[in-house]
Amino acid sequence: MPNTSFERPYVIAEIGANHNGDMALARKLIDAAKAAGADAAKFQSWGKGLFARGVYDNAEGLEAQVEKYAVARDDMAALAAYCRDAGIDFMTTPCSVEEVEHLNGLNPPMIKIASMDLNNPEMLIAAAETGRRVIFSTGFGSMGEIEQAVRYIEDAGNRDIVILHCVALYPPPSDRIINLRNMDTIARAFGYPVGYSDHTIGVEITLAAIALGAAVIEKHFTLDKAMEGWDHAVSAGPDEMAAIARAAERIPAALGSARREVSREERELSVAMRRSAVAARPIEVGQVMTVKDIVFRRPGTGISPDQAHLLHGQVAARDMAGDTIFDFADFRHSA
Repeated sequence: MPNTSFERPYVIAEIGANHNGDMALARKLIDAAKAAGADAAKFQSWGKGLFARGVYDNAEGLEAQVEKYAVARDDMAALAAYCRDAGIDFMTTPCSVEEVEHLNGLNPPMIKIASMDLNNPEMLIAAAETGRRVIFSTGFGSMGEIEQAVRYIEDAGNRDIVILHCVALYPPPSDRIINLRNMDTIARAFGYPVGYSDHTIGVEITLAAIALGAAVIEKHFTLDKAMEGWDHAVSAGPDEMAAIARAAERIPAALGSARREVSREERELSVAMRRSAVAARPIEVGQVMTVKDIVFRRPGTGISPDQAHLLHGQVAARDMAGDTIFDFADFRHSA
């Protein structure tokens, strides 16, 4: 089981850029994430420096979109304050060392490093040096790259790490490449809590990750999947996020222990639900019991079906009406 230190999965509603540059919409998304039961509302911190100049020159409209969807530092600070007032954790994924430093000043519960920076020592070390929990996604990454990322963080003096299994495709073209069992592989290899950053459509794969012990669930979140923007179509709506949050509460409790135990409540119910050996027809004193004299009916207060063979060949010690629940005291051994 990957989840080694979390009582239940920590659910991150990944708002990302789904605010479309509209801070009023960002606040609505925070409120909706809180109402759905998410633990954190997460944004992304970046500017035009996210792409090299040549990318903008060859992608019409991209530069305008990046500028539109970027959140100014003052606005990000205001969103952090709004989250505090709403009673939900604030997070944002920084995309530069400068953004790590700014984010640290906003007092987030953890620093999230995106898959694109899995092989970026500068970002990993900057996050580690904040002293906060570092959570990083592993999209695009080999086991060797994950190991190196862990080493960068540890060498910077930070061992409060969560690793997110991730397939960095929006959405993955096939469920077969999701490989949720990688969570267990990563947990066994590195000994840290492991979660899942999900880019699939729907909630089925998310719930499966919870059932497999994910410590953290990160899922893109929107109010309207048809809205214009980068990630709305692969995001969970409010009802889906609520289903994920409910699952994060219920599934870990239901997983329970590998040891087979019957609860007190089930044992009590078994008395009413199980069967007892009863008289299939009237029984006369002195009658030698045969299989034909016995049937099994509720409740389970008498001789159980797996003990009924002990009645074969015994002699009735008294007259009994049909449907009488047998007791061993009602019989004596045959001569």
